[in-house]
Amino acid sequence: MSTRAQRVQLAGSLLVAVAIVAVAIAVVTAKFGSTSAAEREVEEERMELLEERLDERRELREERRERD
Repeated sequence: MSTRAQRVQLAGSLLVAVAIVAVAIAVVTAKFGSTSAAEREVEEERMELLEERLDERRELREERRERD
């Protein structure tokens, strides 16, 4: 194999490698989103607070029903 052919093959291989990495990044970003860990943590905290509030309301309703 000549030096020119080896260079062409190397360049082609590098281009394919770059394409594979780009596709992998696109797939992972599409699946998980681009949100940071801090943003996810804040969202989880909001959800937990919401669940706690709902539980408290439910308990208050049950207490009111028991009194009546």
